[in-house]
Amino acid sequence: MVDHRAAAAAALAEQPDIDLSVRKQREALSAPAVRLFLNMADRWQLSVGDRQVLLGGIARQTYHNWQSGRISVLSRDQLERVSLVLGIYKALKLVFADDEGAMRWLKSPNHDVPFAGRSPLAHMLRGGMDDLFAVRRYLDAWRGMK
Repeated sequence: MVDHRAAAAAALAEQPDIDLSVRKQREALSAPAVRLFLNMADRWQLSVGDRQVLLGGIARQTYHNWQSGRISVLSRDQLERVSLVLGIYKALKLVFADDEGAMRWLKSPNHDVPFAGRSPLAHMLRGGMDDLFAVRRYLDAWRGMK
């Protein structure tokens, strides 16, 4: 079985020696991770509610604090979620020639195995870490075939 938490942590940090159980390391990653997430969410035109779900169901006030630059130290779960979403964003950039194609794929119903007729974004918005991983794995496999 794949250790999803370790994989997400390594993907965020791009370095296998990052340990998200260490508060100091999470502190160093938190502000850049939030800024990257907010920029990506703007490009995807996500609602505040969708952003909250992708970040693990954070409170609206927490989201607005982060948006205004008042960023606390993210939890391991939050950093892993940001890592997965950013990995999906990057994979879309690699798979699709243009942003319109990527957005069409992300938001259109998909009958492939992990999605069951939902759009990949709707699958991600189910809120579970496994839902994010399913989209990430799908894109990584697709990328491997191209």
